[in-house]
Amino acid sequence: MALAFATAGGARAGENDAAPSVVALDQLPPGQKVSGTVIELAGWVVASKDSQGYPFAIIDKAAAQVLVFDGKGRARGAAPALFGSAIGDHSAPGIAGLALREIPGRDRTTPAGRFIGGFGPSIDAGRVLWVDYDSAVSMHPTATGVPAERRAERLASPSPDDNRVTHGCINVSPEFYEQVIRPAFERGGVFYILPDKALIAETFPAFAQARKGGSDD
Repeated sequence: MALAFATAGGARAGENDAAPSVVALDQLPPGQKVSGTVIELAGWVVASKDSQGYPFAIIDKAAAQVLVFDGKGRARGAAPALFGSAIGDHSAPGIAGLALREIPGRDRTTPAGRFIGGFGPSIDAGRVLWVDYDSAVSMHPTATGVPAERRAERLASPSPDDNRVTHGCINVSPEFYEQVIRPAFERGGVFYILPDKALIAETFPAFAQARKGGSDD
């Protein structure tokens, strides 16, 4: 199971290793691995208490994966996801004020970094899970949307190469959203989005410092 590393990561971080009360939902394609960077980052988040006890998600754009943990660092789920069609780690200025159809193709990025998010209202989609409100990036279940985009098919594909299709938001399967995402982040949480091009040291400097054996103090 792709999530088998999570309990061990928690133990390395000094957490107790009691069995989680909720069974983790693993939707990753058979044989698809979780990167060493994701495993290290999850362990660091727990060890450093960087999420301050809140649930957190680590989002790997290159592998098209979303991994969710509770406040103690125990795995709650892993699944493929869809991301912004443009490669990039920053949001264009003023993009939050544009309608989807007005966003230029080059600006349809999913930004990288550490974000504190939660559920809140939106102008045209009701209550949504905001990953980064300032850049209007939310996480939501895949909808049929534009048939030509084949979002459901892309999500089901075993390869991450066709998972770049959104305007910047993060899409997961309806099942994963309802069973894992919604209950995990009902009261908010922290989202760590790995970069496409930027260095890990630029995106998560405290993590990078700890990785080199430095102090986080």
